[in-house]
Amino acid sequence: MGRWFQWLAIIISISGCDRLQSIPSLPEATPEMWLQLHPHIKLTLGTIDLNFMEPTSTFFVYFLGIFALICGRHFFKSRDNQKSRFWWGTALTLWGVQAILGGTHYQAFSYELRCAGRAICSLSSWVEIGYNLGSILSVNAMVIAVAYSSAGRTMRKGISIYALSNTVIYVGLCLTGAFMPDRFLISFGLLVLFTIPGYLLLFVINTMRYLKLKETLDLSLMFTWLLLGIVMAVYYLFLGSGIAAELWQKGIWFNANDVLHIGLILWMVYIVTVVSKRVKDNAIN
Repeated sequence: MGRWFQWLAIIISISGCDRLQSIPSLPEATPEMWLQLHPHIKLTLGTIDLNFMEPTSTFFVYFLGIFALICGRHFFKSRDNQKSRFWWGTALTLWGVQAILGGTHYQAFSYELRCAGRAICSLSSWVEIGYNLGSILSVNAMVIAVAYSSAGRTMRKGISIYALSNTVIYVGLCLTGAFMPDRFLISFGLLVLFTIPGYLLLFVINTMRYLKLKETLDLSLMFTWLLLGIVMAVYYLFLGSGIAAELWQKGIWFNANDVLHIGLILWMVYIVTVVSKRVKDNAIN
């Protein structure tokens, strides 16, 4: 295990040797400022010293990632040749991977990836690029999953073309932004612009089908997308409330990302306990 962590530390330390990390953090921060602004503990792994950032936040996001992987495995094991279940398994597995990558970049090893050995901390890293790509793949895998469970053959084909096109365009823009580099093309904001249409499309599909056929699966999926919207709304409300800063002044680290990750864990619980029991391919072509 110690050797594995040493290799991880080496990968983290060399991953920023490229143009991507020439973009400064926003707001700009020195490594010393970064450590002052975030809770952290010192780790010694053999001959390597690491700053492990935001331990509680890292727990929540890594828990989310591992739980998503477990949920994905559940769909794979119970797929019974159902393509919709296969794509749900793919989507949740990718979600788990991107959550772990996001937790590594934004929380656990943010200092090592973005600040160590630099005068000014950088905005991004290739770990974040992996998170961005995993996110878009996960969302569009969900789109395809719902296409198999809630759409006929013609609509399914159109939805699949949308999902593929959305993925290819975003991947192209994100990688262009990473190599140029360009702040907006690798931003979370651009990722949101490409993922929101997919969720809205899913909500419309399941709502229309439920109103027509009264299928319990579509009702469950309608609530799935509504619940995700509620989680995101609470995240943005907490982000703009200033509560996190007040708590940190009292020595308590709990921020909007923690709210988001706890909410997403509950969202995953609903998917695996309710939605998974009902997901099956649409027999109507």
